Amino acid sequence: MDFLSIVVPCYNEEESVTMFLDDIQKTLVAFDYEVIFINDGSSDSTLEIIRNLADSNPNVKYISFSRNFGKESAIYAGLINATGNLVCVMDADLQHPPNLLPEMIEAISEGYDVAAAKRVSKKGEPAVNKLGSRFFYKLFNAVSSLNLVEGATDFRVMTRQVSDAVLELSEYNRFSKGIFQWVGFETKWIEYENVKRVAGDSTWSIWQLFKYSIEAIVAFTTVPLSISIFLGAIISVLAFIYLAFIVVKYLIYSDPVQGFATTMCTILLLGGIQLLSIGILGKYLEKTYKETKNRPIFIVKETNINDE
Repeated sequence: MDFLSIVVPCYNEEESVTMFLDDIQKTLVAFDYEVIFINDGSSDSTLEIIRNLADSNPNVKYISFSRNFGKESAIYAGLINATGNLVCVMDADLQHPPNLLPEMIEAISEGYDVAAAKRVSKKGEPAVNKLGSRFFYKLFNAVSSLNLVEGATDFRVMTRQVSDAVLELSEYNRFSKGIFQWVGFETKWIEYENVKRVAGDSTWSIWQLFKYSIEAIVAFTTVPLSISIFLGAIISVLAFIYLAFIVVKYLIYSDPVQGFATTMCTILLLGGIQLLSIGILGKYLEKTYKETKNRPIFIVKETNINDE
């Protein structure tokens, strides 16, 4: 019989972890499973609650980081410690509905390697989030060789083979949606309507989502570097043509060079493009810098995994 490992990253989820586990227990009555909570440096009582849940339920395991390393690191830690032949990744806030799990497991039994959840709406979310999300997917797919499915989430059930393939990508800078897509395998997409958090507020601000989008694009494509080269080449050609025009105009018509405003606008435009290009280059150098330091993706402070 299949054994399901459920990886659940948690950051300040004291109000939702108990409700999450209750829903899991009700949904998976007929299945063998384990729940691995990863406490990602929470500052509230999330760890204490998870400890209590683990003490009263042998199916509950937990890993607690020494500090906040981020959701991507938490997912990686959970996948490393998952023991099931099926592995699931989902959030603790119940925005990933547990009632989809039986359908996902059934999809795997039908021969799919991955059953992944896809939101078909973002009802209840701010308009700026919806707009930003749509723009990100279009931009990412335009500049990357990958094709991210719009509305795709980290919520998925996968075979052990897929989980092992994901773990082979042990880079420090991680973007799980891209990694899941990059490793391939046959995926069944299961659609669902957007679900609000059962408690608390999202820890993702607009600025954090923007930075995460930049990290995702830089992690899976070098097209921005090519764009910088293209812009530089185009501007150089245009500048040469304009210079030739000024020289010819002066030689033929003896027309003195004028246009202080035009000159200043041109300087500011070129300065902005140069700074943008340097910033793009710096971002890639930053990624290389972090990878070459070879620091651990996470540090475990406490866990009940491997306890007698």
